[in-house]
Amino acid sequence: MTDSEIGDRIAVGLAALGRPAYINLGRVEALPPGREFGAMRAATYAVLDDAYRAGVRWIDVARSYGSSEEFLAGWLADRAHHDVTVSSKWGYRYVGEWKLDAEVHEVKEHTAARFAEQWAETVDLLGKAVSLYQVHSLTVDSPLFADERLIGALAELAADGVPVGFSTSGPAQADAVRRAFELEVAGTPVFSAVQSTWNLLEPSVGPALAEAQAAGKRVLVKETVANGRLVVEPPPTLARIAREHEVGPDAVAIAAVLAQDWRPVAVVGPSSTAQLAENLLATKAKPTDGELEELAALAEEPVAYWRHRSCLGWH
Repeated sequence: MTDSEIGDRIAVGLAALGRPAYINLGRVEALPPGREFGAMRAATYAVLDDAYRAGVRWIDVARSYGSSEEFLAGWLADRAHHDVTVSSKWGYRYVGEWKLDAEVHEVKEHTAARFAEQWAETVDLLGKAVSLYQVHSLTVDSPLFADERLIGALAELAADGVPVGFSTSGPAQADAVRRAFELEVAGTPVFSAVQSTWNLLEPSVGPALAEAQAAGKRVLVKETVANGRLVVEPPPTLARIAREHEVGPDAVAIAAVLAQDWRPVAVVGPSSTAQLAENLLATKAKPTDGELEELAALAEEPVAYWRHRSCLGWH
């Protein structure tokens, strides 16, 4: 895969670097000791520098990822890069106050007021750099679907030239994807992009994402290594295939994302430059059709997968 192809297929997400605590396994030992603000900013810059040198041109952040937007804005200003696609998300507010042991780290609210507030905050930091603004973790029971004021505000943003999308979570992701893409204002679809969880353990949203891609929607995949589960505790099949390709299990897991016919952008979420380097080996790993069939057998029942994920503590 060339640098140009990496730029088209790989994005770096800052969920693990923009705040001191998160649920990813294998993260703690990769971060600066103490996880102080300045050290985390420096670690973010280092990852972004290496990603840019490798050809990555898409960075994904969110209002709830602590100071991720601030870090990215500073990096863009310092490096003067003008060829980077930036996507962000609204809907969760970070309330962890940079504490590792905060009782609550983020609070979700899908309302027109929250959208207006957070869009203003995003613009204040990133200005016109934002190429995609996404509803964070849209589910089928979100109040958004019945909120005409909010839907109208999102449609207005899209009409102003900022593409609008949504991310999904939970065992009913496919239902949320299909329902969201049905939303229209004056005959025009509200959403043009989706970012869903898809990995070897939880591929159930795949058919809905394939439909979205076929309809011309932009498709991104997050949690490509299952919040670190596929790296820290890889299933034996994955570990064996990784050894045979002389890469880590994360590279094979991400390569499986890239191998999907619906050609998603794979969002990787490294906690260090070393993890980024391992992730990017996915572009060199080429699982065979037979290996992809073996890997497909690793899928868990969606409800069980999401129950397990909900038990991952913030650390």
